[in-house]
Amino acid sequence: MMRKSKWSSLWLILISLVLLAACSYGSDSGTTTGGESEENAAAEPKKGGKVSIPIVADPTFNPWHPNAYAESNVVNRVLFSGLTQPGEDLAPSPDLAKEWETSENELEWTFHLRDDVKWHDGEQFTADDVAFTFNEIVLNEELGANNTSYFQNLKEVQAVDDYTVKFILESPLAALPAYLSFNTEIIPQHIFEGQDPWELTSFNKEKPVGTGAFKLKSYTSGQNVVLERNEDFYGEKALLDEVEYKVLADVNTHVAQLLSGELSIFALDDLSAIDRIESADNVGIYARETPRFFWIITNQNDEKYQDVRVRQAILHSIDRQNIIDTVLKGYGTIADAGIAPALKEYYTDDVTRYDYDPERAKELLAEAGWEDTDGDGIVDKDGEPFTVDFEIGIQGDLEAVSQMVQQYLMKTGFDVKLNAMEWNAMIQDVVVNRDYEMSLNWWRYPADPDLSAYMHSNAVKGNNIPGYKNPELDKLLEAGAQTSDVEERKKIYAEAQKLMSEELPYIFLWYPQEAQVRANNLKGVPDLAFGDALHYIHEWYIAE
Repeated sequence: MMRKSKWSSLWLILISLVLLAACSYGSDSGTTTGGESEENAAAEPKKGGKVSIPIVADPTFNPWHPNAYAESNVVNRVLFSGLTQPGEDLAPSPDLAKEWETSENELEWTFHLRDDVKWHDGEQFTADDVAFTFNEIVLNEELGANNTSYFQNLKEVQAVDDYTVKFILESPLAALPAYLSFNTEIIPQHIFEGQDPWELTSFNKEKPVGTGAFKLKSYTSGQNVVLERNEDFYGEKALLDEVEYKVLADVNTHVAQLLSGELSIFALDDLSAIDRIESADNVGIYARETPRFFWIITNQNDEKYQDVRVRQAILHSIDRQNIIDTVLKGYGTIADAGIAPALKEYYTDDVTRYDYDPERAKELLAEAGWEDTDGDGIVDKDGEPFTVDFEIGIQGDLEAVSQMVQQYLMKTGFDVKLNAMEWNAMIQDVVVNRDYEMSLNWWRYPADPDLSAYMHSNAVKGNNIPGYKNPELDKLLEAGAQTSDVEERKKIYAEAQKLMSEELPYIFLWYPQEAQVRANNLKGVPDLAFGDALHYIHEWYIAE
């Protein structure tokens, strides 16, 4: 027996998150936080034109490829489609799937697919493509596909008929529809079957075939990716003629080209230029809440970071509020756990707090056996100084923030060597090879509090990059994932946040508020974070 009613309470909670889109705790100097829908509704949509979006590195046209991260996601989200997508109220809404329901025991989810979808090469999209994507790519542990951490409890996907699929789970997974809306797009069986999915360069790096509102027109490595309108798109045809992604590693160039009209829209990751943007006549800034947190990770395979007192000392060493006030221009709040305030129903600040307190940091290090015994300013243990190799990728304000972190840690007594590298090189070292000691970055996750993909022991080969393992946290994450009762989930995730703040699987830094910048003549963009708004790019248009 199938049912839908048990999910109504969860949906209501997710729907309530839309209210957060109008909240602002960042800049108060002219930031626009609402009213866009009314403005868009008043304007007359126009067909034609092009938008230009910056990316910091060459993309990989395959959402599951281990090297496909931020620079690829914003392209793949337009080229490909998922079973669901974030609704304009943040709740999962239909995309390739028209509707879905779960079984009484919550171990089976049935998705009813659209029957009018064609791949960009003209082939028909069917349930076999969905089954292939999950059974042959996602569930193949040897491949190590991206984002598979979301599907640890998935046993198999069955194609019931041409347009019905059934997800069979080992245990209930309340967040499944939300996960299927987040970087988990479907790829074509007729191209990938029998191929090595990561070595298929003709697809991943040259000519992708998706089902999205735009398809590839041209790609020049190191320069740009140009997409053109897909006239056979199953939804409303896109209004824009083209979408251009410009490969621009330097964020200063992003701002310069935005102000000169050469770029149309992006999330501003380096806020040092926000005053210039606010004073421009042709550009607006829109504050957006997102489920996202910034972090420092320390490799848990390194014995010296396995002592929680060391991780706590690192956090006490960093003046996060000063970083938020100076580098982030106020667009953020201090984080001590992983669930962001954007998830209003689940977030709690009743957790262990870590004020900026270098003396307390030194005390914790001393308790862990690290003291400055020779007066050189560096703490040591058994004759070995506490040296740190700190690797980061160059993107947005990461380098500026990391330089401040380096200085703070050195004041406490760490000997920190900062290595800022090209983004894809960082991905290869830190994410793929796990060949790192300390790094700083961020996670953006689906609108659900289940953080198993980032912190559960089963995800150490996935997105649990620090390799953190804690049976107590595992149990809480499993309990939260397996219940659909919102009140019960609140209790579980409140306890989980307390444990996260005490144990620091990640050294939590802050919850950012997105500063979305865009040209004033670009209309039709929904009141969502930039990444979510890309799902609705077929509605965007250029006003005269």
